Amino acid sequence: MDAIVTAGGIPQPGEPLYPFTKGESKALLNVAGKPMIQWVLDALSGSQSIQRVVVVGLKADVPITCSKPVLRVQNRGDMVENILGSIDMLRSAQPQLDAVLIVASDIPAITPEMVDWLVNLVQKSDGNVFYNAITRQVMESRYPGSHRTYVHLKDYEVCGGDMNALRLSVLDTENPMWKRLVEARKSPLKQASIIGFDILLSLLLRRLTLPQAEKRVSLRLGIQGRAILCPYAEVGMDVDKPHQLELMQVDLARRKPA
Repeated sequence: MDAIVTAGGIPQPGEPLYPFTKGESKALLNVAGKPMIQWVLDALSGSQSIQRVVVVGLKADVPITCSKPVLRVQNRGDMVENILGSIDMLRSAQPQLDAVLIVASDIPAITPEMVDWLVNLVQKSDGNVFYNAITRQVMESRYPGSHRTYVHLKDYEVCGGDMNALRLSVLDTENPMWKRLVEARKSPLKQASIIGFDILLSLLLRRLTLPQAEKRVSLRLGIQGRAILCPYAEVGMDVDKPHQLELMQVDLARRKPA
């Protein structure tokens, strides 16, 4: 499977990480001695399942390393357009491409084993959109004090993961909700309101289980969505705020060099 690494985010003045990035890409934040995106690329390098990697959003002269062939896509200013542009590039060389992994550049604690776990799961499933959800128990056992945003379901409290997968067949049907959903990715309740106020109300009243949410969202969007209970907190441990950056500095400083 090929992987797309999204690295176009640049914190703006007034945003929590701006004092650390000062107008540069968040992906280049130094975390335990190397750029944050390099940790992600190291995980993809060590994966047995990844063939090619697209890095989208970084300037062409930014030095990065990866053992897999790396393609670069310029930032188009929109996450959906960035991902679609990356897929077009991959398909131009491999028209029969079936699925891609979409990985954020701000989850530096992921490992090759986690990447292979998700790829293997996708290959064995008949879904076409795969979204990782991490329970509060898993997240807080691994990263106490991480202060993630949780959705309160009937059966779980979950936060979203930032390594997900997409079968390219889902792109054959144009769906105007995709862009709005991606833009609202930091607010689960806003995403629910876009999909439908009945789903939003059920979330607010904690009436939906995870399987029920998966089924209703899939029907509304016309997809075969799979909400995966991910056992790895690292997949959801993105760096959005200074205390999360500090947490990752400490955590990854303990990791032995590859």
